[in-house]
Amino acid sequence: MSSLWITVPAMTCEGADHAAPAARAVQGTLEDLGTPLADVAFVVVDLETTGSSAAEAAITEIGAVKVRGGEVLGEFATLVDPGGPIPPFITALTGITQQMVAAAPRIESVLPAFLEFARGCVLVAHNAPFDVGFLKAACAAQGYPWPAFPVVDTVDLARRVLTRDEVPDCRLATLARHFRSTADPRHRALADARATVDVLHGLIERLGSLGVHSLEELRTFAKTPTPEQRRKRRLADGMPDAPGVYLFEDARGEVLYVGKSTNLRSRVRSYFTASETRRGIREMIGLAERVRPIVCATALEAEVRELRLIAEHKPRYNRRSKFPERALWLKLTAHEPFPRLSIVRECRDDGAVYLGPFGSTRLAEEARAALHEAVPLRQCTQRLTLRLVEQGRARGCVLGEIGRCGAPCEGREPPEAYARRVEAARAAMEGDVRPVIDAALLRIDRLAAQMRYEEAAAQRDRLAAFVRAAARSQRLAAFTRCAQIVAARPALDGGWELAVVRYGRLAGTGTVPRGAHVRPYVDAVVATSETVVPGPGPAGGALPEESECILRWLDLPGTRLVEVDGEWTCPVHGAESRREWLDRAYAPVEPEDRVRRAGRPLR
Repeated sequence: MSSLWITVPAMTCEGADHAAPAARAVQGTLEDLGTPLADVAFVVVDLETTGSSAAEAAITEIGAVKVRGGEVLGEFATLVDPGGPIPPFITALTGITQQMVAAAPRIESVLPAFLEFARGCVLVAHNAPFDVGFLKAACAAQGYPWPAFPVVDTVDLARRVLTRDEVPDCRLATLARHFRSTADPRHRALADARATVDVLHGLIERLGSLGVHSLEELRTFAKTPTPEQRRKRRLADGMPDAPGVYLFEDARGEVLYVGKSTNLRSRVRSYFTASETRRGIREMIGLAERVRPIVCATALEAEVRELRLIAEHKPRYNRRSKFPERALWLKLTAHEPFPRLSIVRECRDDGAVYLGPFGSTRLAEEARAALHEAVPLRQCTQRLTLRLVEQGRARGCVLGEIGRCGAPCEGREPPEAYARRVEAARAAMEGDVRPVIDAALLRIDRLAAQMRYEEAAAQRDRLAAFVRAAARSQRLAAFTRCAQIVAARPALDGGWELAVVRYGRLAGTGTVPRGAHVRPYVDAVVATSETVVPGPGPAGGALPEESECILRWLDLPGTRLVEVDGEWTCPVHGAESRREWLDRAYAPVEPEDRVRRAGRPLR
């Protein structure tokens, strides 16, 4: 399918040429208020895209089904040329390849047709903010005003109508099975839109028993607070009007959820209003018996405390930052004749070099592959000793035969020569990333010249994984090497917020009143700050997320460094200076030049 197509079943208009009889005036009932759902035309839409952010990704497919009163009035489906490369993991997920969209129309041709197809209808989507966000971004980019469609989100409706006993989650595939949809949602736009139609009809049928019969009632149904939310509004009583962290706890004292806010009172109250529609959070509120506030001196302290409390308690209703110990690192081993690159979950004080952390095994493997492309270290996992090599008992592999490894296991590469490779890998991980970039770009150029664009994009993704990890690792290492950093930034009330950071960990915070002399307050905060012992690896004495949180705070406008104990600097040719290259490499480009126009990094 490479072009747009629309199908509309045949429809007739009986009596169109005859005058309508005069309407008899009758008194309406309460049931007549609003637009009956049977008379509403819904356009159920689904998009496939190259990513999750409407600001950075593009649409690759649009599928929509127009229904009214349970009858399908028409369908709309087309692939869309995104104007840039489709990431390999998107192709694996959707099955949409670069070749499939090569002859497809661009969004500027598709968008007017879709807007006309949906004109005058109610827009329905599963996780509507995602699809509507991309459509709004496309309208803005093409200069079309957004028609302000009424929008219904089937995720919101499902969270209100269905219980955990009925469905374990509100994914489209789960709901399609629950409502026995004839369509199979498979991450293709039209198939998913057809499945969403069946889900919408199943939800509307359930809503009828709850007194929802009009469009107006349908749109407000998911936004009303549950009886449990209304009953537990008392839990927000007595919350302080200050920044801090709040912990929802059940009757046994188990922490269910941890959050932060610059204003504890207003944030906690919002959980018991109609604005809170998340299914999991509403379920959490049903279990909660108390909310425990922890007042913090500054918003930075609140953010850091939230990270620490989530890592400590691992609340079941927090989704992020629960398992920092699961972070992955790329390790260049030490204290052996022939070191190698391995993926580990812990940094140890063993003299090894660490790169990361990575959020997934895939990213760690891609970064390792990019480094292997530049520095052909051994990739076998055997414990290789000089004695094994001298006795000829080490196992060889095919990489040595094809020249991708110096084959130290067979004695073809002596330890001294191999040590030079190890030093090159260490330098790339800790400082100069240019050899890795040059090796990857050489291969990308060769593949692009052969018009093997998908393979070139895969190489680019490997390189991007390495550069991003190296930038993160080098930035963290430079920051956590400092024994102490004292910083201040302007507060909203005209005073100052103070932070004492030791080996990357927030050791103390405080505030300076407006008009007061800063030095005594700085001395007091430093004297009462926590003692921090430096740790191994780039993370130093803190969780990587905590150090990155502090770095973001230090990057805010107006922040000033008061004291720095140590050298805080990044390598001249380090990965941090390659951000411009990454932006260019992932910018939308013309199909015939998708990879090469990414450009080489600045020297």
